[in-house]
Amino acid sequence: MLYAIVKTGGKQNKVEEGGILSVEKLDDAKAGDEITLNEVLFLSNEGAVTIGRPLIEGASVSAKVLAQKRAPKVLVFKRRPKKGYKKLQGHRQYITQLKVTKINFN
Repeated sequence: MLYAIVKTGGKQNKVEEGGILSVEKLDDAKAGDEITLNEVLFLSNEGAVTIGRPLIEGASVSAKVLAQKRAPKVLVFKRRPKKGYKKLQGHRQYITQLKVTKINFN
């Protein structure tokens, strides 16, 4: 089984070919574009493991942008007992949805 761990948006994600991935918003990507993720930290190919220090030279992940959208709403509720203070705030993060097409390595 071929999979990789890539770093994007300050987070690490495990990706497989054909898998769908939601990452922090990529500003320059539009729906239908092909992008390349170059920060590959870990690579596993049929049990053969390659660990980057910190990155693997020559490895990359090709992906197609499916959509630029927003994640589900997260509600933040703050309350102070016996003070009458209540505050409800919502947040929706902008995300980019990717479909992994190919994992490239040497």
